[in-house]
Amino acid sequence: MTAAHPAPSRRSRTRANGDGTVYQRKDGRWEAAGYVLAPGNTRKRVRVYGATRKGAMTKLTEKIAASNRGLPVAAADSTVSAYLTYWLDGVAVHHLRENTHTRYAASIRLHLNPGIGAKKLARLTTRDVRTFLDGLRTTCQCCARDRDSVRRSCCAIGQCCGKRLSPLTVTYVHAVLKSALEHAVREDELPRNVARNVKTTTPRPRRFQPLTATEAQRLLHAANGDRLHALYELALRTGLRKGELLGLHWEDLDLDGGTASIHRSLQRTRSQGLTVLNTKTLASERRIALPTECLSSLKAHQERQQEERQTAGTSWTDNGLVFTTPKGKPLDPTNLTRSFRRLLHGAELRTIRFHDLRHSTATLLLEQGVDLVVIKELLGHAHIGVTAGVYAHVRLRLQRQAIETLGSILGPTDASDDPPNAAVVR
Repeated sequence: MTAAHPAPSRRSRTRANGDGTVYQRKDGRWEAAGYVLAPGNTRKRVRVYGATRKGAMTKLTEKIAASNRGLPVAAADSTVSAYLTYWLDGVAVHHLRENTHTRYAASIRLHLNPGIGAKKLARLTTRDVRTFLDGLRTTCQCCARDRDSVRRSCCAIGQCCGKRLSPLTVTYVHAVLKSALEHAVREDELPRNVARNVKTTTPRPRRFQPLTATEAQRLLHAANGDRLHALYELALRTGLRKGELLGLHWEDLDLDGGTASIHRSLQRTRSQGLTVLNTKTLASERRIALPTECLSSLKAHQERQQEERQTAGTSWTDNGLVFTTPKGKPLDPTNLTRSFRRLLHGAELRTIRFHDLRHSTATLLLEQGVDLVVIKELLGHAHIGVTAGVYAHVRLRLQRQAIETLGSILGPTDASDDPPNAAVVR
């Protein structure tokens, strides 16, 4: 007689202590719950939801990981200030460039926390956000931050300076708040993003004064004897950003083929100082054609750099950069700005920003009838709408020229003359 084999025992899936639990709800969604660090150095059980088991567990794992790093995980019953701290240091820090993260932190510290930081996240309303933003536009910032009471100035002496935030800064603060609340919606902490319901006035674009063709020629002529002549030539003829120019390596250039690959940018950050980072956006990574004048100046610059290397000897810093100090170190963007201003003064040109060279390139190309798509690719804009929006004043001028050209062809209209009889179309 054959002995009956015992039924195989069903292995239960166990999770380690602290990993949380996950189960499927009656409505089909998955719910994951676990304990995380909350404001006030306490532990709090949080629940997250997802369309799949994996999605719910991913959200919970992110919260537990942030908690293990010592970051309090804010929830809907936390204050706006607590949630902004969690979002900035636990979420935004992973996908923002360091300088952008620094600007976000400044907006939160100087404006959002003093204005609405004490409010409960779940009770924040559209009216609260609108009132807060209106206050930024209309309230003197010296008085709002009590600076005048310490300095005995402004409102403290009855003479308010009326220093208000610019529309551009108010829009930036609003954008930071929208990004933070949008993440709260994705984490199912909030049902909707109340900041999105507030419409702010579109700030006027920053005015810039690009060089005319005559001024650009004078600048290039004045730069002929400068050791950074090749840099100014590249900036004006290709529209590269300052960081992209300073981050260029010789391996990025194909002087025989006449092309340059742009995929790095030199920036100064608070934690690392001068460092080479990725380009501003993915669209900024591009390959551009180099004009003959740039190729000639780059070859001359390469020869000069070899001479400087020999002169510096062992003190030379070999980092592969195209534009360096006489000892091979990276050029500081601030020092380049000072050199550029001296060059403008020597050429007897009006003072402009270095970034206006980029605007000058695009403006001159537009005035020569170059297609907007080509200019977008050369400048590395993410969307053609950016290119069209920034240079709208140039397009209007071109439209006026086109209309006047058409007017010269058609000639003046004499109202006394009857128009010719039109043929009847049947």
